[in-house]
Amino acid sequence: MENAYDPPTTMPDDMPIHAPGEMSHEEVLRVKLEVLKCEHRDLDGAIEALHERNTSDRFTLQRLKKRKLALKDEIGRIEDQLYPDIIA
Repeated sequence: MENAYDPPTTMPDDMPIHAPGEMSHEEVLRVKLEVLKCEHRDLDGAIEALHERNTSDRFTLQRLKKRKLALKDEIGRIEDQLYPDIIA
């Protein structure tokens, strides 16, 4: 008789098996996407703050804007991997 608390000896075919603490590729992408989106929002706030202070540090402003665009591109690439376009 099998104990009700014993883990199953087989897993369904559609259920990925990972070692404890190991994330799937999709899970890693989702976490990375959230981190990049957070950084993008933070840069947006920093750029806005520089505009409000009317600082003449154009180099810093340009560098932040370039980083923000690079983040947007990377976010788009990850979203394309997670949510591919399905042409019907």
